Amino acid sequence: MSAPDGSPVGSERSIGQLFASATTEMSALVHDEIALAKAQLKQDVKRGATSGGAFSLAGALLMFSLPMLNFALAYGIRTWSHWNLAICFLLSFAANVLVAVVLALIGVVFAKKAKKGKGPQKVAASVKRSAGVLQNAKPHPRPEPAEPGAADGARALGKGRAADRSPAAVEAVARSSS
Repeated sequence: MSAPDGSPVGSERSIGQLFASATTEMSALVHDEIALAKAQLKQDVKRGATSGGAFSLAGALLMFSLPMLNFALAYGIRTWSHWNLAICFLLSFAANVLVAVVLALIGVVFAKKAKKGKGPQKVAASVKRSAGVLQNAKPHPRPEPAEPGAADGARALGKGRAADRSPAAVEAVARSSS
């Protein structure tokens, strides 16, 4: 088994290797968050397109089918009931309007689903949480290397622990462990 950077698990890794590994994993996390946002946005667009298609179909049905369906339905009602032809045409028109209303309601349902879709907002919140965790992360305290005499000499000079934590000292320790 090995770590993402190829080094064996359980072996001591340098700060540089740890930083490279953390950077690689953070980059992968960002790429995965972007892919998730794209997938959720694609789903929202699909719902919106379905809604638009239902509205378009309702309009097309009302526009193109009214003349033909009205005549067929009106003469069919007239044949069946022997009512006045004008009443038969009004009933056929009402049937067409009813179908168009049902299709419009389907469009409204899909439009509400698309509007409620909070895919990108969820991803943004997840990224903010990840950033918040990383900002609050504190490194584990490390024991200082015990060099007999070197630490006593530094304390004797009055520098104390501040000399051991200077940027140059930290960099020297990082270079020596890689």
